Amino acid sequence: MASHPELAEEGAIQIVIIKTTGDKILSQPLADIGGKGLFTKEIDEALINGDIDIAVHSMKDVPTYLPDKTILPCNLPREDVRDAFISLSAASLADLPSGSVVGTASLRRKSQILHRYPSLNVEENFRGNVQTRLRKLSEGIVQATLLALAGLKRLNMTENVSSILSIDDMLPAVAQGAIGIACRSNDDKMAEYLASLNHEETRLAVSCERAFLEKLEGSCRTPIAGYASRNEDGNCLFRGLVASPDGTRVLETSRIGSYAFEDMIKMGKDAGEELLSRAGPGFFSR
Repeated sequence: MASHPELAEEGAIQIVIIKTTGDKILSQPLADIGGKGLFTKEIDEALINGDIDIAVHSMKDVPTYLPDKTILPCNLPREDVRDAFISLSAASLADLPSGSVVGTASLRRKSQILHRYPSLNVEENFRGNVQTRLRKLSEGIVQATLLALAGLKRLNMTENVSSILSIDDMLPAVAQGAIGIACRSNDDKMAEYLASLNHEETRLAVSCERAFLEKLEGSCRTPIAGYASRNEDGNCLFRGLVASPDGTRVLETSRIGSYAFEDMIKMGKDAGEELLSRAGPGFFSR
């Protein structure tokens, strides 16, 4: 609206809230329902059908392959990418007594937790919105949980955070904290609007991380983490990780290169290829 006065007029923008399969089915793990696209499919269909003009996604939920006839040219400035630790009884993962139950639906979080703290137990089917998860915590179903700090900040619910995990302790999910906006590929008007919203530094980082993920063909059954950031020299530092779901094996790699689209895509792909070859066949099915 700030860049395009015609959008500031009464009724120029209408927000349509669309519930997706991932929002509705909370009783089973995402991988059992059908993996990727669960939080995007209904929104993408509305976009392709012309019911909406732009589609706003959490980039963490967007499959590496976009639907035909759509483009995703815009990322908003990235929120904090770190994970938050929440517990009523402990200040950090290290403070939890042996045998404590940590609730998380994320295999990425589960594998990294168990790799560092094998004496903890992880409750995997810990799903629902933030409020639901906090209620389960207060009811004692679990002793702790991890949530993306970005979501808590956007919901103004950071008062629940016990501590924030460093990137070294918990590498984030690919595209964590990033919002993406898609439009139809033949809609020049919307692409022009979105160009004024795009934060290029975030778009490049997300593209690098997604190139890594695409190379690994990450499914919801595969613990994968990746994070691209600008270092103090202005270059791109990419860090990638794959793990066995039980956390017994964790493979990590990193790349440094110029903060430019082509170079960053290459870094992501290259890191993915390295981890694939180091993991070997059968690694992801453990």
